[in-house]
Amino acid sequence: MPDLRPVLHINGMFLIMLGASMQLPVLIDLYFHNPDWQVFLAASLVCVFTGGALVLSAKGYGPRLEMRQAFLLTVSTWLVLPAFGALPFAFSEFRLSYTDAFFEAMSGLTTTGATVIVGLDTAPPGILIWRSLLQWLGGIGIIVMAVAVMPMLQVGGMQLFRLESSDNSEKIVPRVAEFIGTLGVLYVGLTVVCAFALALAGMTAFEALAHAMTTIATGGFSTSDESVGHFRSAAVDVIITLFMIVGSLPFVLYIQVLRGRPLLLWRDSQVRLFFMIAAGLVSLVSLWLWVSHGMELSMALRLTAFNVVSVMTGTGYATTDYNAWGSFAVGVFFVIMFIGGCAGSTSCGIKIFRFHVLLAMASTQIRRLFQPHGVFVPRYNGRPIPETVGASVMSFLFLFVVIFTVLTLALAATGLDFVTAASGAGSALANVGPGLGDTIGPAGNYQPLPASAKWILSAGMLFGRLELFTVLVLLTPGFWRA
Repeated sequence: MPDLRPVLHINGMFLIMLGASMQLPVLIDLYFHNPDWQVFLAASLVCVFTGGALVLSAKGYGPRLEMRQAFLLTVSTWLVLPAFGALPFAFSEFRLSYTDAFFEAMSGLTTTGATVIVGLDTAPPGILIWRSLLQWLGGIGIIVMAVAVMPMLQVGGMQLFRLESSDNSEKIVPRVAEFIGTLGVLYVGLTVVCAFALALAGMTAFEALAHAMTTIATGGFSTSDESVGHFRSAAVDVIITLFMIVGSLPFVLYIQVLRGRPLLLWRDSQVRLFFMIAAGLVSLVSLWLWVSHGMELSMALRLTAFNVVSVMTGTGYATTDYNAWGSFAVGVFFVIMFIGGCAGSTSCGIKIFRFHVLLAMASTQIRRLFQPHGVFVPRYNGRPIPETVGASVMSFLFLFVVIFTVLTLALAATGLDFVTAASGAGSALANVGPGLGDTIGPAGNYQPLPASAKWILSAGMLFGRLELFTVLVLLTPGFWRA
């Protein structure tokens, strides 16, 4: 058995931070004279007490984490925090069952955006801001995990993105701690700018803050059952579309821009491919709506740009029910929910860099067929792709398909129809939020689903957010015997 003390200690620290963050909804509810402030205060004390007990009980461990400890810490953190983050949902005036409360908290921290809450327009302000705060915290946690943890664990090809390369001239920052500090300032700054822009576009200060947090985190929780469509504002649509894109690009490159190297953002292969795919999809669906539905081209572009970017980046906002656009559009949305954004962003899904690696490997293989004696090397950002990275990406995609199939069959076994089961499995695994169909589509939510389906979907969110391998390795007997 690995030494669990560092795992318990760090989980305790995270619980203390989670409890401290609950003070924001306490203040919000006090300001609006909502009695749920007592619920948040009690939940905060439970988190701080439990976290403090874990910290005190786990003294005396070494300063470095072993590989097995790192795997355990990553998975346990994303289980412990939703378990305690669910408490306000369970004991607020909504009185959600713990199944629903855990589902909502897991959806928040993994920035999935699937919800079981009906009546958001009249929901207590503390609950609304807590949902946004969970996604905001989950977003920055995902970035840190992508650049500091996943490359170390060599999960799914993420070893391409080591924070410090062997070439000193390519180091982004000298130490991980400095990077996290810079990232925190940048993340807060982008959130403030987004909130300010949304306030200028007509949102109240509360709505602007809540949506800014979930937009930068590409999470998708809104303050209305109608999502962003509630505001019926072209300005709001454009601002949120732009900041969803901002949240889906590598934050490491933003730091490089701040350090005086702005061209690096556009030179990155996955960034260029992201924009090419997004522009192509928006053009395709807009033309479809214009030709087949007679929609004005400007309106088609506005609706398509927002909803395509929202689903592709895994944000999950909606301004209209795109289920009504016809089978072609529904098919496009089903496919693009798996794409995701760039590595090192708050976005989710398969991720653009993996498609780039696959294209490079396929192109190389095709050229070898024509010139068997030629020497061709697949490249990413001008550098040769190591064989271990290619194998990791192929393994990831294979497991993604297998787990998607298993989740779909498991959901179908709970009594869901095929469209709901398949789109729900895809939405959970890609951390998108809305699925397809009348029940969990952009005009519905996950409340009507049976409890068993919600636990299956929660597991799917965890698998998707932690890049599959991180969870699966804990399920192998060899991990515990090593």
